[in-house]
Amino acid sequence: MFPGPLINTTTNDIVHVNVFNNMDEPLLFTWNGIQQRLNSWQDGVSGTQCPIKPGTNWTYVFQTKDQIGSFFYFPSINFHKTAGGFGAIRVNNRNVIAVPFPKPEAEFDLLFGDWDYDNYKVPSTMANKLLFYFIFDIHLKIIEFDLFNMEYLWNRKTYRLRISNVGSAYSLNFRIQNHQMLLVETEGSYTQQILLDSLDVHVGQSYSVLVTANQNEADFYMVASAKLANLTGSPSSFRSLVGIGVLHYSNSVTTVSGPVLLGPDPYDLEFSVNQAKSIRWNMTAGAARPNPQGTFNVSNISLSQSFILQGSRAEINNKPRYVVNNVSYYTLKTPLKLADYFVNGSGVYQLDAFPTHSVNTEAAYGVSVVSGINKGWLEIVFKNNLEVIDSWHLDGYGFYVVGFGDGDWTAEDRSTYNLLDPVVRSTVQVYPGGWTAVYVFLDNPGMWNLRSQLLKHWYLGQELYIRLFNADPNPAKERPPPQNLLLCGNYHQILYVQHYHFIF
Repeated sequence: MFPGPLINTTTNDIVHVNVFNNMDEPLLFTWNGIQQRLNSWQDGVSGTQCPIKPGTNWTYVFQTKDQIGSFFYFPSINFHKTAGGFGAIRVNNRNVIAVPFPKPEAEFDLLFGDWDYDNYKVPSTMANKLLFYFIFDIHLKIIEFDLFNMEYLWNRKTYRLRISNVGSAYSLNFRIQNHQMLLVETEGSYTQQILLDSLDVHVGQSYSVLVTANQNEADFYMVASAKLANLTGSPSSFRSLVGIGVLHYSNSVTTVSGPVLLGPDPYDLEFSVNQAKSIRWNMTAGAARPNPQGTFNVSNISLSQSFILQGSRAEINNKPRYVVNNVSYYTLKTPLKLADYFVNGSGVYQLDAFPTHSVNTEAAYGVSVVSGINKGWLEIVFKNNLEVIDSWHLDGYGFYVVGFGDGDWTAEDRSTYNLLDPVVRSTVQVYPGGWTAVYVFLDNPGMWNLRSQLLKHWYLGQELYIRLFNADPNPAKERPPPQNLLLCGNYHQILYVQHYHFIF
């Protein structure tokens, strides 16, 4: 089944997902934007979970605790994501919580992203042979988008589109011919409602928009086109960078015609930044809880920590890598979470060796794990020294997107932050040569992945982990390991016994 089946759930539901690995290599799934409250064991990334071995199955069990919104899942190791394996997640409001817009006639999940036509195993092979830049970039010039036909829309009815960029490299601009979109939600936050002719959706991001079928009955183009890409070349290169779908009215006898709907200039970053700044939190709407979202705000908070993270490229031992503050994350065979549980990380990682405020003089590998202060406010400033739009995601949390800027960030830039109604989400874009600032309240103990959503960047080291620990045992602040815990790496020979006893 492609894409994967929809996970259609409601706030506080407990979700069971049984994954059968029929591949010839290990597999993991992660749940992009699902916060896994007190339960990073279920997060599904290499630092928290052993992979599911070929020919076996494993069941994820997690709760959509205090969440609503639009999300998606995808395979999280190697280059599996370029081959598919992703699907939509809806977390619906409980009936007792009012939704800040009339109930739509129907909902559609729209997943789009860039593709690699080659075997998903090839990019990692090329990386090991030092040809990664050349080979992978050529592959990414041959892309298409998975847009589906929306059929049988009834005139004058309003529909909800849950949109996700499930790609690996390109930010995309989405638009519908002769139809405006009303933005209402992003990654679990209801937004101030604004009408849009087009919407930039960056890698890993999700949105909900309302579309009203207010035209004469006909067929209309839906278009997704790459940002920072030349769309004026040959027809074949144009088609490889633009995905086209069809919005079909129920009684339409008129097929789509004319030129494909043009969007904003793909190199116009001012348009994109201004749109990003216009996406703000709906302070009066309830979300997963009956109290308004604006009950939780950042107008009068005191910062406990601040990380300044610079993303760039480097060579380490003559191999191309992506780095954060000149450290390229080195993925171990032993998940950090296992080491943390059994031996407090000893012999696997060194806590807080990663530089959170400075850039190392020389690029090097590292197992980057930093401490978060429990119940403290963390400021993260992402600085992008690359030529592409980067996209950063934090598992376990939603963060307040308080600012965007050009050039180097300084403490004086805090005066430009939006502290009144910043939107809360889990994935944020960082523009080339610029910075993005977020605030996050660290109230979810666990081991949490902070990564670039661009797959090439992530695979080659642009990530780290935030460890949040609360030693108070009364009550326990984090869930124990699941009874079906997978073991690997340094702990593959441990005998697992029920009630969470382990025998070495």
